[in-house]
Amino acid sequence: MVYLIIALLFAALESLALWKKWKWLEYIAKPAVMIVLFIWLFTSVGLDGALFWFGLGVLLSLAGDIFLMIALDRLFLAGLVAFLLAHLAYMVGFNVPLPGFSSWGLILAVMIGLGGSRVIRRILEALPAKGQEKMRVPIIIYGVVISLMLLSAMIKLADLTWGAGAALLVGVGALLFYLSDVILAWNKFVQPIPHGRIYNIGAYHLGQIAIVAGVVLHYSA
Repeated sequence: MVYLIIALLFAALESLALWKKWKWLEYIAKPAVMIVLFIWLFTSVGLDGALFWFGLGVLLSLAGDIFLMIALDRLFLAGLVAFLLAHLAYMVGFNVPLPGFSSWGLILAVMIGLGGSRVIRRILEALPAKGQEKMRVPIIIYGVVISLMLLSAMIKLADLTWGAGAALLVGVGALLFYLSDVILAWNKFVQPIPHGRIYNIGAYHLGQIAIVAGVVLHYSA
């Protein structure tokens, strides 16, 4: 609970830093959130088995945070790769062991696939006007991976080996993480969203906190 409070505090300070444009505070608060989450995960349940992948996902997210914090435009591709690997790590963690086939999983796959494809198509359509056509393939790959990560987390809602609270936390967390990426891409490639950066980081941090909280709750049960 202490780590949860500290992580939420640093997340709030990061939003304040973005609102006030206090770069010095952002350099402290933004990486601090993921550092606290990693310490929480490691000290609470360790890094064995599937937990290794969740720990790796947190560290890769920290690397992505640092890249985008230093230079959002110049290091955007580096940040994209770091977060792509983070999503892959989370996806592996959620699929150890592999879940069985279910109608719930199929329904989710169709819903996420249809919704995600519409968003990705809209972003791709905006790339020529931004002179960012070279980002087409990376965005498509990233869109597929984040959709699979979201699906992997949401399937836990019907996984009887996961408690309801833990499953709800990772499901909501993955959805917020997914939405934060959509907000970031929309804000950068389609059109600016008023206070979009604050919404992006707010959803991102709350999503990461919820994922780690759900994982800790599940593996400490």
